[in-house]
Amino acid sequence: MPHDPRYVVHEGCDHLFFVGFLGAGKSTLARNLGSLFHRPHVDTDRLVERALGGSVAQIFASEGEESFRDAETVQLRKLAARKSLLVSCGGGIVERPVNCELMHEMGVVVFLDGDLEDSLRQIQRPELRPDLGSDEHAAEVYRRRRPLYERAADITIDIRNKTFEQVALESGQLLWERGLL
Repeated sequence: MPHDPRYVVHEGCDHLFFVGFLGAGKSTLARNLGSLFHRPHVDTDRLVERALGGSVAQIFASEGEESFRDAETVQLRKLAARKSLLVSCGGGIVERPVNCELMHEMGVVVFLDGDLEDSLRQIQRPELRPDLGSDEHAAEVYRRRRPLYERAADITIDIRNKTFEQVALESGQLLWERGLL
């Protein structure tokens, strides 16, 4: 069958991994771009929840963060068997260097870069975010993770002072122009 020049043909594992702090809009962006560009999307937190049979908050409370992170790495490895996914990553996925290596082996990492205050405003149910804690703890986690996101990123999209529609449009256009969607 001849190649249709209107579509990008990707060889091998070509996932797009969306990383960023809690509330950056990673899941919504992956889902919306997936619908728009006919690409499947997954969320690493949901994959871990299904694998371990509980919510992120329940897993943190009953098994601890380390068990959650172990399961996160297992689920990330499993994505190598799939193709062309838009992957919304949990906020802490970058804390393990092996996860960053896996994401780079399987595709491109897109960092949605925003301010802590913007993220905290976006989080509608903070009780479901066990690694958030108090405002002081959230600020500490943000300071620790931000350089990890920057280091992991192949592409950085500044989401400050933008509506979700603006972020989605800019992201879709940038990723399309680079032949990634």
